[in-house]
Amino acid sequence: MTRKPIPKPPMETKEKLTLWVTLMVSTTLCISVLAMVMAFLFGLWAKEVDNAEIFKMISPAFSTLIGGMIGFLSGIKLMQNDDSKDKKC
Repeated sequence: MTRKPIPKPPMETKEKLTLWVTLMVSTTLCISVLAMVMAFLFGLWAKEVDNAEIFKMISPAFSTLIGGMIGFLSGIKLMQNDDSKDKKC
């Protein structure tokens, strides 16, 4: 006896929007991190660039970008969980 899989309910507009925003933020984060890592690598091996200066310029931006994007993504996921709790009560 085989069981048929339970069909998933269609996604609501808010869920679709949350998914697309999360995907866009994740893609932007990946592209930005790759660009910064390439700049780090270029600064590391380029003879005409002082390594200390390139790291001093890029490090704060790198930390701010990573922290901001991760905070944004976690905020989206936390708000998504709050909405599901309100519907059950």
